[in-house]
Amino acid sequence: MTENTKARNSFILRTEGLTKDFEGLRAVDGVDLRVVEGAIHSVIGPNGAGKTTLFNCLTGFEKPTEGKIFFTDKDITGLPGYRISHLGITRSFQITSLFPDLTVLENVRIALQSRENVNMNFFSSLKGLKRIEKRAWEILEVIGLADFGEEKAAALDYGAKRCLEIGIALGTDPKMFLFDEPTSGMDFEESARIIRLIQDIAIHKTVLLVEHNIEAVLQISHAITVLQQGRIIAHGTPAEIQNSETVQEAYLGGYKPHVAG
Repeated sequence: MTENTKARNSFILRTEGLTKDFEGLRAVDGVDLRVVEGAIHSVIGPNGAGKTTLFNCLTGFEKPTEGKIFFTDKDITGLPGYRISHLGITRSFQITSLFPDLTVLENVRIALQSRENVNMNFFSSLKGLKRIEKRAWEILEVIGLADFGEEKAAALDYGAKRCLEIGIALGTDPKMFLFDEPTSGMDFEESARIIRLIQDIAIHKTVLLVEHNIEAVLQISHAITVLQQGRIIAHGTPAEIQNSETVQEAYLGGYKPHVAG
């Protein structure tokens, strides 16, 4: 894909020797990951490669056995998930607690209110409430759910609920999104919708993506890291990864995906 014009000269996230053991099993093995600010960076690999465990360590769901994690040059190794979230990392689809009996708009508005440093007097302020409501509608426009703002979240179809989860994450105003298999269980049209939404989000945010749809990964990524048995076996541009014999043998089984354009 053609590089966009965003400046991506600094690492927003990096790990040094990141390792995670589970009772003798090394799920993540000495991973040195570098994510450039403003990029869409994908992590791929076969089942059991350590992708989800890596995400768990980055977002505070698991404490690393060894190594360091730095976000905006701050050491966040071992911090609990809520602190990492407040620093600006949001893991979509781990925010699974939609409020089904509330409207779509109310779900996003709650996320916005969770990030407001206000006291009870603020909530009686019409001006403050209007500002939050306006921002909530803006987020619904971004995720394509503005026409459903007054509907109950429970009434949405599966793909729309995934979009709403992304909207809730946007409401926390993160610097970086981590997407773990965002199109899992979706048909072609739903998957394409989510991929387009990720691209729209990446105009202003950094994205770290785990995704099984290799064609989509190759089309939208600026950089790709390949894991096998917890280790990085390749890193590069989509073209470099697509043409890597190591990757084809370890992950793609010799299959070379066709990417249009």
